[in-house]
Amino acid sequence: MTKYLLAHDIGTSGDKASLFSVEGKLICSKTVGYSVNYQSGSRAEQNPEDWWNAICESTKEITKNIDVNDILAVSFSAQMQCCLVVDKDGEVLRPAIIWADQRAEAQAQQLRDQIDEKEAYELLGHRLSPAYSIEKLMWIRDNEPEIYEKTYKMLQVKDYIIYKMTGNFVTDYSDASGTNALDLEHLCWSKKILDAARIPEDKLPTLHQSIDVVGTLTETAAQELGLTTSVKVVCGGGDGPCSAVGAGCIDKDQMFLTFGTSAWIGGTTAKKFLDEDQIFFWFAHVIPGLYMPCGTMASAGSAYAYMRNTFCKEEIREAKERGVDSWDLINEQVKSSPAGAKGLVFLPYLNGERAPRWNPDASASFLGIHMYHEKVDYLRASLEGVACNLELILQAYRKYLTIDCMILTGGGAKGDIVAQILSDVLNTELVRPDHVEEATSIAAALIAGIGCGVYEDFNAIHSFLRFNEAVVPNASVQETYKETKQIFDAAYYALKPLYKA
Repeated sequence: MTKYLLAHDIGTSGDKASLFSVEGKLICSKTVGYSVNYQSGSRAEQNPEDWWNAICESTKEITKNIDVNDILAVSFSAQMQCCLVVDKDGEVLRPAIIWADQRAEAQAQQLRDQIDEKEAYELLGHRLSPAYSIEKLMWIRDNEPEIYEKTYKMLQVKDYIIYKMTGNFVTDYSDASGTNALDLEHLCWSKKILDAARIPEDKLPTLHQSIDVVGTLTETAAQELGLTTSVKVVCGGGDGPCSAVGAGCIDKDQMFLTFGTSAWIGGTTAKKFLDEDQIFFWFAHVIPGLYMPCGTMASAGSAYAYMRNTFCKEEIREAKERGVDSWDLINEQVKSSPAGAKGLVFLPYLNGERAPRWNPDASASFLGIHMYHEKVDYLRASLEGVACNLELILQAYRKYLTIDCMILTGGGAKGDIVAQILSDVLNTELVRPDHVEEATSIAAALIAGIGCGVYEDFNAIHSFLRFNEAVVPNASVQETYKETKQIFDAAYYALKPLYKA
């Protein structure tokens, strides 16, 4: 009789529940959405009950045609860098402050005033920033003292769901390493950071490996989910490290590139190499004993989508009439523009930039516009600009690693022309798994399977993934892209003094 593993990918816009057989086959999936409350002052909050309601609805939907007694375990991949405060009874005290919230700049500066930023990067693997959880908890203490006084634990997104399922207050090392409070070397809460933040350690949850079983479903949770109390709850991890596993990037010094709304180059390593320019940052991996470096840019697929939505309304209408994907029509057009887009260069900073610029004031621009440029050149240049920015991140990695091949995942990985441009600009072979958009769900299922003893270790990923033939860089365009990349980098520094204006 078939046994199953339940995976929840708890994202910013919704929860995607996936049911896998223990043989690694995806049976079905269901996404239930919820909203983000964006406010002035760079604030972004969510109602944690929306997460739980989505978990319950999606779980019931994907398990309605099977015997729920055959579900062995559940685990999670989830958005990181959250600050959710609860009291001793697990009651939510205020809306969750999520990763996109930047209100805690003053608190980040409090930490910078006490701890050298280089020392902090070496200790945490991250910059001191309002994006992280501990700064957000400091903000609550400084601005909502009555809430802070009632706070028993600060939780991450998946941690709250685990509490709802088991009654236990726990987190895993990968999620903890996204709080700005974990000593990455020793895998413990950092006394130095917590002392500087004036946050007692007992307000933080108990640390676990991602593959640890942290309980079974309570009777109440089982009833709400439509499952049984025998289901084991496995801790799971943050979506960044989970994306590495789900891409098949489980071997030491193996790297991957995810091209989605944003894009990042990450990997799996046995040791930290701390970049002097702090271009990439570090997480504790969901694979015990390993690390996950990550250099992420803000606008990748979203930059390409901006071009489609702004300039390709005709293609969108035609695709709807023909019943085809508009991206297929647009990607086909891009092929008619030559490498280098006839000298047109695009800086893809539509939402500021993270790696490698770390400049929230940066904005997007086209350079080198001439009368002979057509729409297809702008489309191609937008992809090449994203690739040029990723190549700068790759350069930072190549100071420490030899990288000739990477795994390519994400929605953008489905397009052949996108994959070819990335391969050409990065001058790197790219291999695509057969499930390019299921990486984090696959990771959660694999973690559930290891936790409940179905799989021995992370090598079981090969039951879930198959890899297609590699996309190989075209030697004939390397000189063109060498010049494009030089202009791209120089253009940023030429425009940098103007961005605030």
